[in-house]
Amino acid sequence: MESKYIEEKKYLDAKKRIKQIKAFYVHVVVNIVSLAIIIVVNLIFSPHYHWFWFAVIGIVLATFFHWLGVFGANIIGLGKDWEDRKIKEYLEKNK
Repeated sequence: MESKYIEEKKYLDAKKRIKQIKAFYVHVVVNIVSLAIIIVVNLIFSPHYHWFWFAVIGIVLATFFHWLGVFGANIIGLGKDWEDRKIKEYLEKNK
């Protein structure tokens, strides 16, 4: 019974992870399209002042933090494995 629970938990975790990755890629595509529109509008209506750089900086920062949440936490050692280890450590400590 316990192994079935573990398999189901792994399946649900994998499904959740795939949704996170998909959402990140959708975010990237939407950002690219948005930036293209913003740049074109800026260059058509006020070509002497390039205010689109503010949007570029904001969107790049937002995308970076989204990437960090989806992929980066594992790189710096604070991913799902770290969470699982801390949960087990906490449960052992508080028995």
